[in-house]
Amino acid sequence: MLIDKIAERLQQIICDICNENRWKIIAMEIMPDHVHLFLNAKPTDNPSQMMNKIKGRASHHLRKEFPELLKLPTLWTPSYFVSTAGNISTESVKRYIEQQRD
Repeated sequence: MLIDKIAERLQQIICDICNENRWKIIAMEIMPDHVHLFLNAKPTDNPSQMMNKIKGRASHHLRKEFPELLKLPTLWTPSYFVSTAGNISTESVKRYIEQQRD
């Protein structure tokens, strides 16, 4: 469901949240059924709370603006994957995320 105008709006919402919280987006790919997001955040930022902010606001706005999403029981699953990029280079992670659209 994350295609066309919905994907564009989701990207705007994620950018707004990241700007508000001073998280730097290094790479982002919105796939039809999930999102790859590589952020630079402070070590004191809690990944669980970060995801909660992003998923919560995105769900609220997207369901309000795109009524077709209301037929889904939820927009997001409760799961997510978080990792630090300490063992690999930023460029490697960016390349991986960018290759997901191919």
